[in-house]
Amino acid sequence: MVHPVRVLYVARHGETDWNVEGRWQGHTDIPLNEAGRTQARELAVALRPHGLAAVVSSDLARARETAQIVAGALGVPRTYEDPRLRERSFGIFEGLTRRECEQRHPEEWQVWTQERRPPRGAEPHDALAVRVVAGAERVALEVATSGAPALVVTHGAALRALVEAITGCLPPSVQNGDVWRITHAGGFVGARPV
Repeated sequence: MVHPVRVLYVARHGETDWNVEGRWQGHTDIPLNEAGRTQARELAVALRPHGLAAVVSSDLARARETAQIVAGALGVPRTYEDPRLRERSFGIFEGLTRRECEQRHPEEWQVWTQERRPPRGAEPHDALAVRVVAGAERVALEVATSGAPALVVTHGAALRALVEAITGCLPPSVQNGDVWRITHAGGFVGARPV
């Protein structure tokens, strides 16, 4: 059976003040700052030639506002928000800088940096990957069409987990406003940075 090819552009939200301060945001609902709003407008300009069908986002404010700016600039619908596209919960590290994590939770910080085991209260990586893939799959099947891609606005760790689930390789950190092109044909078949 031949499956239609559908394309998703998956972007990390624009910058927040906590990004500037180097604070772990996770599920903490932090809004965009002015630089983040500018990045969202630049994202719209970059994606204009691709003829988006619609925009979907995480339900957190920084992703939601990025999606609103892009959809408004391009005159396309923002169809829904999906909590499965949220950032990974970082438990006791949320709201802290890396230095503060190291000072306040030295043992857990060492385990995180050396073994990538999540701290207390944080979401396991495999659970993150399962939910983000499910959220992106819904967009591929219900929003994107074979003729018009959809934009998904998500978060850094969520985007990296999605790419790793598709390619088998965890990409390096992604910056605010970075975009990946994800291909779906009966399942996810490819991912590359734009």
